[in-house]
Parts: sequence; C-alpha cells; structure tokens
Amino acid sequence: MVADLGSGAFSNLLVHRELGSIDAVVISHMHADHFIDVIPMRYALKYGDAYRGVKIALYLPPGGEALLRRLTDAFPREAQGDFLSDTFDVRSYDPEQTLRIGEIAVRFAPTAHYVPTFAMRFEADRKSVTYSADTAPDERVARLARETSIFVCEATLSTAAENETPRGHSSAREAAEMAAVAGVERLLLTHYPATRDAAAIATEARAVFTGSLQVTDDGFAFGV
Repeated sequence: MVADLGSGAFSNLLVHRELGSIDAVVISHMHADHFIDVIPMRYALKYGDAYRGVKIALYLPPGGEALLRRLTDAFPREAQGDFLSDTFDVRSYDPEQTLRIGEIAVRFAPTAHYVPTFAMRFEADRKSVTYSADTAPDERVARLARETSIFVCEATLSTAAENETPRGHSSAREAAEMAAVAGVERLLLTHYPATRDAAAIATEARAVFTGSLQVTDDGFAFGV
C-alpha cells in the first residue's frame, strides 16, 4: 500500500517495491504534488508487459475522482477502455469511517489545509504509522497521532513564516509540538523545501521534541 504519490514518487517507489506487489494507493488530498504520479503508474500498469492485467485499488478523498477524471479527460483518447479504470479500481473513501486494506486499518482526520485534506493513521499488529499529509498545526492531527509508533509529519515552513496567513502548512517546530502533544515514539519530518538545510530543520524540532527524530529525504527507509 502507498500513501500519496506525488511528483517523482513513483520512480522512487520502484527502487523499493515491484509494481506487482502494490495492492492499493490512498491519496490524502487533490493537490498535484500528492497525486500526480498516479498517471505514470497507470501507464506502467497498462503497457508494462510484466504487469499487464493488474488492477490497483485507488482510494481518493471525497470529490477526488471527479477532479482526477477532469484532468485525465484532457489526454488524447486511446483506442478503447477508460483511462483510469483500465488499471485502477477507483474508489472514494469516507474519512469518517475506518478503511480496511488487507490486514491494515486506516483511520482519517481532517487537517488545516487549503483544500479538503485528510491525515491518515495506518495500524496493524499493534504498530502504527500516522501521516500528517499537508496541515497547519491542528489538534485533530495530534489526536490521530496519539502514541503512534511513527509520526510522519510535514515541515514546510521556516519559523519565520509561522505568522503568515492564510496557513496550510507547519514548521518543523510546530510539527515537533504536535508530536510532543501526541506522545509519539518517533518523529520523521518530511515535505520541506530543497533549499532548506536538514540539520537546521532537525535543530528547530529538537528544541521541542526530545524523542527519536529524523529529517527524511528521497530513498529514506524505516521499519515499524
């Protein structure tokens, strides 16, 4: 299962997993940097000989399917079939209900972002990973992450940008505050500009959160 699939994510994914081993993709919100690589995944599924015939469950937030279909309708029509449904089992999840994908239970919480966005908590075998998606500091996200094994949280802003309005993102310090309130075991910071220094981001977060903490980058892998 994959949570979000933004630009460049699909090629990185294939470094770690064979496409045929993926059974589902869950999208947090309909900003392109979180879903656009669904499109190259579709082409790989449709035209890659090793994967022909495989369908992956694609779970979209409410209203997401209509938006995605408007986008793909702009592509030249192929000889036959439906652009998405040829390769995906397209579904919309109810963020007020628990979603079950195999042995994994997925719970959601709305976040403070510019469009409807949902943080996700994945639970199996008494372990959990909570993913903030995009959010300004939000107690609903902190509640979802309560005592989670790993909290993957965005750290988009510098501390100097914390007072900007409107808000739809968090700084590393604010991510650390949510982690501290939630009592998480481990904090992984992500979704930060390439121009920012990872060591500086870690320093900002460690001023608030004293637990295990790491600033992630492409190719970073962790176990639960």
